[in-house]
Amino acid sequence: LACNEERAAQARFGAVMCCCGPCAMYRRSALALLLDQYEAQFFRGKPSDFGEDRHLTILMLKAGFRTEYVSDAIAATVVPDRLGPYLRQQLRWARSTFRDTFLAFRLLPELDGYLTLDVIGQNLGPLLLALSSLAALAQLLIVGSVPWWTGLTIAAMTMVRCSVAALRAREFRFLGFSLHTPINIFLLLPLKAYALCTLSNSD
Repeated sequence: LACNEERAAQARFGAVMCCCGPCAMYRRSALALLLDQYEAQFFRGKPSDFGEDRHLTILMLKAGFRTEYVSDAIAATVVPDRLGPYLRQQLRWARSTFRDTFLAFRLLPELDGYLTLDVIGQNLGPLLLALSSLAALAQLLIVGSVPWWTGLTIAAMTMVRCSVAALRAREFRFLGFSLHTPINIFLLLPLKAYALCTLSNSD
């Protein structure tokens, strides 16, 4: 979903906002120009050594290079297969996303207006989902019922996104990604809130 929808759309403007580590390739001449900045990645005065793929992508865009998406590229990577390592990975990714989003905001006026909306939407979307979930939880505790439209809206948005992916890929297994929504609400949103409050932590 992140590659075939999000990054494919960003590539229309020559500005993929994160070239994933396992399958990113750069011109040696471009990398040589930015190597010192890339190796000296700091956040609030402290060394930062995660989220390097997103950081390098932003540096490339700031230097005026294009970042592209190749739909038929194939790469192997290692992924967590247990909950603890998965949550630690997501915590690192969340901190990296927040840190480099701050870096990217200064860059956005030079890029297409769509990319500004895209970056804002990526950060505003989870915030709105968190607020909706908190409002529903508060109503449940106070009144004893959850507004049906909250659940319906979240379910509808989930199914639309998964259905588009399933139809485009011609693989209906993508509908199973709808199960990610409760994981997102109950595990990842609190984790992202924690990440936002601990941005300086590079452990």
